[in-house]
Amino acid sequence: MQNFTIYHQKEYTLLKIKEIRTKKKLTQDDIVSITGIKKRSYVDYENQKADITLSKLQIIANALNVSVSDLIEEDKEENVTVHALRTDSIQMQQRVPYYNLTATASVLEAFVSNAPEVPLNHISIPNLPKCDGALNITGDSMYPLLKSGDIVMYRNVHDKSNIIWGEMYLLYINCDGDEFFFCKYIHKSDKQGYVKLVSQNKHHEPKDFHVDCIKQLAIVKASIRMNSVV
Repeated sequence: MQNFTIYHQKEYTLLKIKEIRTKKKLTQDDIVSITGIKKRSYVDYENQKADITLSKLQIIANALNVSVSDLIEEDKEENVTVHALRTDSIQMQQRVPYYNLTATASVLEAFVSNAPEVPLNHISIPNLPKCDGALNITGDSMYPLLKSGDIVMYRNVHDKSNIIWGEMYLLYINCDGDEFFFCKYIHKSDKQGYVKLVSQNKHHEPKDFHVDCIKQLAIVKASIRMNSVV
C-alpha cells in the first residue's frame, strides 16, 4: 500500500439534519410524515449512513423550513494523506474528476449518473491505478480505515460477475424504492443470488442484498484521509 501526504485546501460537507430537527423540536416520525420519505431511508440520511439525493434533501429542507445550504456544514483546511488501496494498472499521471455535495448537489447523483455534472475539481496523483472518479463518503461504517469526509477514488464496474470478493466497493442499491449508497467490502453470501456487505467498523452488522438490487458498482482504488491542521 502506498502511503504519502500532500497539503491541499479542501472543504467537505457534513449534514446537519438531526441538529436542526432537534432544535425545532421535531421527531423523526414528524419528518417522515411530512416528507413521505420511508423511515429507514430517512434515519440513514440523518445519520449519514447513506448519501442523499438533491430532491430528497430539498424535501427535508422544506419540512424543516430551512434552505438546503442550512443543512450543510463545511470543514476547513486539512492535511491530506493518500492511501493507494490497489496497485494494478498504475497510471503515471491522470486527472480524476472529483465531485462533492456542494458542487453536484449529491454524491449519489454524481456516482450513478452516466453524465454527471461538471466536477468541482480534478485530483492528480502520480502512480495510482486507473480511476473514473472521486467523491466523499459519509458515515462511520468503514472506520478507522475511512472516516466521514474522506475521499475515495473509484473505478466503475459494469459487470457484476467481475466482483472480486473481499475488495472494497462503492454501491448504489435500490430495493423496493429504498435507495442506499454504501462503501463496503463485498463478500460471498450463504444465500443464493445475494452478496454480503461487510463494514470495517465492527459495530455495523454485515447485511445481505440481492445482486439485482445493485444498480451501480465501483471498486475503490485509493482513499484520501483528511486530518485537520487547525
